[in-house]
Formats: sequence, structure tokens, C-alpha cells
Amino acid sequence: MNNIDIQYEKIKKEKRMGLMTHVVVGYPSIPATRAIVKMMAEEGADFIELQIPFSDPLGDGPVIHQANTKALTKGIRVRDAFALVKTLREKDRITIPLLFMTYMNIPFSYGLEKFCKDAESADINGLIIPDYNLKLEGIDHFEKFAEKYNQILIRFVSLESASSRMKLLSSGAKGFIYCFSTQGITGVREHLEKYLTKHLGQVRRYFSLPLAVGFGISNAEHIRSLKGSADIVVVGSAMIKAFEEGGIKKSRIKIRELVDVCKNKK
Repeated sequence: MNNIDIQYEKIKKEKRMGLMTHVVVGYPSIPATRAIVKMMAEEGADFIELQIPFSDPLGDGPVIHQANTKALTKGIRVRDAFALVKTLREKDRITIPLLFMTYMNIPFSYGLEKFCKDAESADINGLIIPDYNLKLEGIDHFEKFAEKYNQILIRFVSLESASSRMKLLSSGAKGFIYCFSTQGITGVREHLEKYLTKHLGQVRRYFSLPLAVGFGISNAEHIRSLKGSADIVVVGSAMIKAFEEGGIKKSRIKIRELVDVCKNKK
């Protein structure tokens, strides 16, 4: 059983929702990213997405886009992300699942097999690549390399995914299914789509894996509205925004709020 499955079994046993948080590697600096990840793990995050910065993060809204730009301006490279994860695992003893999130250009330029091999070496548990198209990529060696090096290549479902697409995605899927809560980009939103819970019910017909919902999830009310529909909530822009407004202190307050509502304490 891989680390993602182990963590989800823990979530199920505790009868609560899971929480996945998000950081951009190197924003605002590598030491700061390290401190943020340590804090998130200490405060109860179940999974953490570590985004490898990219110059054109097409699925991301202004908050995460600017964080990517600032990290790249400081010279952050793919090798820095691998080095950070090794530090988190070996020195900081972070044991919860860590997943790389990035865009296809990054592993393709790095070399698909080398990327997966180095991810395993660093003890990354999964890869979240929103623009990876399972059916159309001629380079579907990626799926093969991911499996060879024990990387779960997370699959995505959008609000517009047809039943035929979900049937295709269900074959061989592992870890969890990442469900987009909106048709747009990431970012803090006041309200979620009205038909999201109905959509998630339809998605569940095709997958036995847990459903993780992201893109726009930013507060306790969003999480409450997803109880019974989603198994894991993904909070990205709101966490980065909290850090921008008040550093680690405000980030800690934010994650405590999210963890509490996932545990049915609020």
C-alpha cells in the first residue's frame, strides 16, 4: 500500500474529511517554503502539494501565478524542488504524503523517466499535472515511468467531463481523483458552483477512489458544503494569500480553521 492510500485509510478511520494544502517551491524562498510545509504537517494537513514553479501556469489564478513568477525570479529550478523534498523527509521527518504539482513542460523538459526516478529518490508519492492528457499524450511513457518509479499520476475530472472520459480515467486510476470545482482557474471564491455536489455524485458512479475537490476551495463554509460529496478538499490560493497577509502566524491560524472543520469541530 502506498503512502497516499495509507493516509486516506487513516482519514476514513477517523471519520473525517482529508485536507490537502499547497505551496509553491521557493516562494517566498526555499527556507520559507520548508518552514511552511513543516507547519502544515504539524497542524494536521493530510497531503501537501509542492508546486514546481513554471513560467506559464495556465490553470492558476493571480495569487498562485504571482507566487510562481516570484519563485522563478529568484532562480528556483526543478533540482531545488527535489532537494527541498529530501530535506523535508530526511531532516524534518515529514511522513505525510508529498506530491509534486506542476505543468507538463517541466517533466517533459527534464526527461520523463528521470523526473519520475528522481521523484522516487526524493520520496515524492504522487504527481499532479493538470495539463496532462491521459488519452491524447503520444508520450504515454509517462504513465509507465510513473508506475515503474512508484509515482501515482493523479487523474482529473472537470465539471464538463463526459461519462466516456470518466470510464477511460477509471481504468488503472490510483490514489484519488482530483475534481475541479469550477470551469475556470484557481483562486479564492465567495461561492462554489451550485451544481457541484450533484456533479460529484455522478463522478462517484465511475470511481471507487476518494474524490479530492480543488480550485476555489478557500474557507470553512466551502468545506461544510462539500461534506458527504467530497473526501478530500484542496486549499491552495487561500493558503498562499494567508501567508502574504500575515506570514507563518496567519497561515497557522488559517490551517487550524480548515483542519477543525474537516474534523467536524466547527
